Amino acid sequence: FKEASLTSGTTTPDTLRNNGQFRWRKDGISHAWNPETITTLQRATRTGDYAMFKKYSGLVDEKEKKIFIRDFLGFRKNPISIDEVEPVENIVKHFVAGAMSFGALSKEAHEAICLAMNKLGARSNTGEGGEDSERFHSSVDGISLSSKTKQVASGRFGVTTEYLVNAEEIQIKVAQGAKPGEGGQLPGFKVNEVIAKTRHSIPGISLISPPPHHDIYSIEDLAQLIFDLKNVNPSASVSVKLVAESGVGTIAAGVAKAKADVIVISGAEGGTGASPASSMRFAGISPEIGLSETQQTLVRNGLRGNVRLQVDGQIKTGRDVVLMALLGAEEFGFGTAALIVLGCVMMRKCNMNTCPMGVATQNPELRKHFMGRYEYLVNYFTFIAQEVREYLSEMGFKSLDDIVGRTDLIEVSIEESVNNDTQLDFGRLLHKEDGALHFTGDIHKPSVPLGMQNTIIDEQMIAAGVVDCEGSVNLDYTISNTDRAVGSMLSGAIARKYGAAGLPTDTVNVKFKGSAGQSFGAFLVHGVNFKLEGETNDYFAKGLSGGRIAILPPTRANVAAEDNIIAGNTGLYGATSGELYINGKVGERFGVRNSGAIAVIEGAGDHCCEYMTGGRVVVLGETGRNFAAGMSGGVAYVWDKNHTFDYFCNMDMVEIDLVEDSASRKELQELIRKHYLYTGSKLARAMLDDWQHYVDDFIRVIPIEYKSVLQEEQMKKLRKKIADVQRDY
Repeated sequence: FKEASLTSGTTTPDTLRNNGQFRWRKDGISHAWNPETITTLQRATRTGDYAMFKKYSGLVDEKEKKIFIRDFLGFRKNPISIDEVEPVENIVKHFVAGAMSFGALSKEAHEAICLAMNKLGARSNTGEGGEDSERFHSSVDGISLSSKTKQVASGRFGVTTEYLVNAEEIQIKVAQGAKPGEGGQLPGFKVNEVIAKTRHSIPGISLISPPPHHDIYSIEDLAQLIFDLKNVNPSASVSVKLVAESGVGTIAAGVAKAKADVIVISGAEGGTGASPASSMRFAGISPEIGLSETQQTLVRNGLRGNVRLQVDGQIKTGRDVVLMALLGAEEFGFGTAALIVLGCVMMRKCNMNTCPMGVATQNPELRKHFMGRYEYLVNYFTFIAQEVREYLSEMGFKSLDDIVGRTDLIEVSIEESVNNDTQLDFGRLLHKEDGALHFTGDIHKPSVPLGMQNTIIDEQMIAAGVVDCEGSVNLDYTISNTDRAVGSMLSGAIARKYGAAGLPTDTVNVKFKGSAGQSFGAFLVHGVNFKLEGETNDYFAKGLSGGRIAILPPTRANVAAEDNIIAGNTGLYGATSGELYINGKVGERFGVRNSGAIAVIEGAGDHCCEYMTGGRVVVLGETGRNFAAGMSGGVAYVWDKNHTFDYFCNMDMVEIDLVEDSASRKELQELIRKHYLYTGSKLARAMLDDWQHYVDDFIRVIPIEYKSVLQEEQMKKLRKKIADVQRDY
């Protein structure tokens, strides 16, 4: 298309004028973040000047052209003395930092946000990239470097048992406001050694999150994940992050019934740093609409008192906080604003690793430009809280909690002379349901009562003293499908005491007989070995963190193990380390996002090894379709006896070849030997006995990017070896 009206100068009839749709331009469309608001905010927070901050909030709140729904809203006033209003120290505890990952942000920016929120007694969020374990017990100026909220996203990057037990809140990110239904992606050039270590990958490999959580396909699945997480860390609350969209209220009601403690409504305006251009301005809806629908639905169904509501999406001033509180929110997330305080100038280079301010880059030279300090953020949130306090005084309320859900206090401000504003109807947005308008429970009490029938096995194992044992312990239990998340509570207790190292090898050896429930061996830590004689339901070995699991048919089963499904769907999802051996077939979506575990199975359904970034998977049998889709790391070996595997493999990111080099053959043989050792597999025994015959039918699956990185590493080692020889010579 050609621009109809062209500006004078260098623009030609064949050129489209840049109207600043994604970045501010002098003659472009209006942006809430523009040079004036950015520089004024940075000046105010760096100098600690509240008068300058009020100038900034005036620019934001009284802008000439309305951009957001909240720009049409005001509130009734009935002033009281500000001395009667709760102090700033209480108000700031309602604030949270947005979920921005270490990897997307530089180390300096990520840690500055964490320090500021911990200083204030508020909460920062790790984002979906995990957190360096060294931060869990480190501090700066006496302030903890550990983020209080640890996020569990679809990619499960860095989600280990140690990570979970060091959280005060665990957030399940179902979707992101700016790009609902899309997974995140960290380009390989932003994955340095520290980030690779944190995410259990290798440097230079692109890391892709699946669009959905592969263990959440229903509200019941979500309830299971919440149950799993609360078993690992009983003292943590669990929040679920949703996107503002039509119908979000119905979803939120299901989330509340699934026993979440916090529901986050993320607006389309937030989280745009590295979102696709096609989604940035065209996906999701305003947080005001999503928040209002959620509030009304929860109140109408008697669920509002069970959960806290959090909202984010371009919240910048105290006025924004007050209006969101009136619509139903108790907590308020700040993402972009926090980055701007730390130096961001909205260059929109977040995904290119070229951020000139050192905020969203891993380039060591550019990171030197980072001038942010956590004290600036402390100033910002203190100013916001002070402004909220002033508004509460004007409205006649003593605390922020008193105005939550009070839409009857909102006044609509529409200028009749402006465009079609008079046609806007805010009636449904501001409708007020009868019932509890805010959270009425105990925020420190997990919603799931522990110690019930489905966790009794873990309690028995802990009572047996296995956490503190000095030698090896052998235990036997009968298990049924009502026994869910077996091993997760035990693993949490071990990780809390010993960290990622867990227990010494083969310390706890537990044998089970029967049909295990969902999430068998989830988050199992090093030193704990499970052997199940029977079968298991979905989500087995989820988040495996160093433990070893062996599953085999009952001794008296008169069936060919390799021809029968013995384990359900979504096994080994998000595993970071450990071993899994299964004498039988597994269901669909096995090994999704495996980033370091070793597994040997005897057949799999569709989508095996999706988005895998590390580890080894051996399949001694047939696979379903879409094998290795999105796989960017690790290696898989498949026994292709029918020579049809190329039809079932997704070749977009991987290449397949025969297992010809001696190192790969030796590795494969050793994995099959271990499989036989732990399961007694007849198929494995046959392969080992006639190795030269069977090995020729194996296919190796290796990601193209991963292979090139390994080759580069080998070349570096070779050059170093040659240089050492030449030096010695």
